[in-house]
Amino acid sequence: MSMVTYVGEDLLEKVGRLLRDRALSISLAESCTGGLVSHLITNISGSSDYFDRGLVTYSNRAKMELLGVRSRSLEEFGAVSQVVAEEMAEGVRRNSGTSLGLSTTGIAGPTGGTPEKPVGLVFVAAATSSDVTSKRFVFDGDRLEVKQEAAEEALGMLVDFLGR
Repeated sequence: MSMVTYVGEDLLEKVGRLLRDRALSISLAESCTGGLVSHLITNISGSSDYFDRGLVTYSNRAKMELLGVRSRSLEEFGAVSQVVAEEMAEGVRRNSGTSLGLSTTGIAGPTGGTPEKPVGLVFVAAATSSDVTSKRFVFDGDRLEVKQEAAEEALGMLVDFLGR
């Protein structure tokens, strides 16, 4: 499965058009997707008009140091949680000064899952200075498929968020 073609160009073009038409900028904080969402967004020519930065904050330390995720949130809810996804999105937006922050955190597998947090569990969050929203997903498939599905859903969620 190709890392580039599984997300339709229509979706990527739509993300770019919505951001450009609204004169918005975006920054990303990715954990389980490892930079894939940033990679996809920057596949569109002219993405420098709206894309500021993408951070891969894989470790808890990186989440705290670079995004301001609270250690208490990590201890109480875990890195793969709605609370941490929202703090990641808010933190990357705040630290970069962009209009929007988008984050992903999850368990791509095949190891790391538990009954409470199975392999394929992903949280995606989007934040502005006045609003934050997140979604919980559970994807099937191998590690690459989970990452790809998470990236596609993150972009779809961004389109929905911008359409509000």
